Amino acid sequence: MVETQGRAGAAGILDAVIRPTVDGERLIAVFSSLVEPLGRSLPASTEVVLHDLSKLPNSIVAIHGTVTGRQVGDPTTDLLLKKLQELSADHEVGYETRLPDGRRIRSSTMIIRDVTGQPVAALCLNSDLSVWESVQDVISSMLGVAQGAGASAPGRPVPIESARPVDDDESEIFVTDVDQLAAHLIRRAVSKVDAPVELMQKRHKVEVVRDLKARGMFHLRDAVDMVAAALGVTRFTIYNYLNEIADEESASEDRAEAGKDKA
Repeated sequence: MVETQGRAGAAGILDAVIRPTVDGERLIAVFSSLVEPLGRSLPASTEVVLHDLSKLPNSIVAIHGTVTGRQVGDPTTDLLLKKLQELSADHEVGYETRLPDGRRIRSSTMIIRDVTGQPVAALCLNSDLSVWESVQDVISSMLGVAQGAGASAPGRPVPIESARPVDDDESEIFVTDVDQLAAHLIRRAVSKVDAPVELMQKRHKVEVVRDLKARGMFHLRDAVDMVAAALGVTRFTIYNYLNEIADEESASEDRAEAGKDKA
């Protein structure tokens, strides 16, 4: 189960951790043993990664491939954190994102649950599309297909199936350090508020905290301290913001339930 060890009154959202279970550990052992053979059976341009969610944020326990440059012991991605915060059981298959060097990659994130339904691991595939784009360019050149020729041009090779694009605001990032992940989440949340930090009013800062909560920021150790430093407030102020947000969410849920009863 998901348990919390954060400051009392923060509505069970701080320092959330997923406790290992016997069935979960068995599943992780099974999938860990499959990462390398699965990776070796796929093109070299594909990376296979297994996350143990009880080890968040440094959750990578097995990896084969070098697409994202990560290794065992490196942290989770922002997308996986968000899925855990939302308690989403949905798999994300065939979405597109980009690496810092501009390479397009096609990714899939699959949540693995134990017999009780608790998420215990995530199996991820990341394929570097730039390799296949280069191959397509060579084929086009050899067949004499002009760049930008119409889709009906004779001899034009069938384009590589494109991955489902993801909005830049939702694209996944791959980091090798928890501080990089935290900095990215904070920078993204602050950029969505129409005011620089030094001019932010309370309502702006609450919105930043709300966005970070929704993205799973508070699954990271020392998240409250990092957010407080970024917004120029005390850690206790962040706790107060979190409590306000939790109260608002609770009131919204109560109104929704009341609406259902009337219906």
